[in-house]
Amino acid sequence: MTKDNIKSLMVDLSCDDILKCQNARRSLIAFGHEAVPSLVEALGSKKHWVRWEAAKALAHIADPSAAQALVDALRDKEFDVRWLAAEGLIKIGYKSLKPLLTALIDHSDSMWLRQGAHHVLHDMDKGKFDELISPLLPALNDSEPAEFIPVLAEKTLESLRTEKI
Repeated sequence: MTKDNIKSLMVDLSCDDILKCQNARRSLIAFGHEAVPSLVEALGSKKHWVRWEAAKALAHIADPSAAQALVDALRDKEFDVRWLAAEGLIKIGYKSLKPLLTALIDHSDSMWLRQGAHHVLHDMDKGKFDELISPLLPALNDSEPAEFIPVLAEKTLESLRTEKI
């Protein structure tokens, strides 16, 4: 029954009625982890508002299984989707670091990814990992050359691996 409910809500999420979309998002958030796969799929929608609603719901749910999809959404063409994806990664916390750093290694040429990663790393409560992550922040500023980012991200990722998060 739950899968049918989620499927129905996903249809409502992609309709043209704003209130229906918002209500569907709220209901999907209530399903929590069970709704994550469908919401991750919705991040690939051609419709801007569907990606926005999916990113917003995933940010509220903050399930680590959505981290990679939210990292990918940091390269969305729409700023508000990228912002919501970053907010979701911040809420997920440490478990979003590995996919984020890997994306920076693989796609450091993406200005949107760099901006989103800066937002995430700046706002995340890094605790004991602050020293490991802080050298990467200045490199993510637009004024820094992008070619240093993969090296710094790889170094940070390797340091995190030794910390076993």
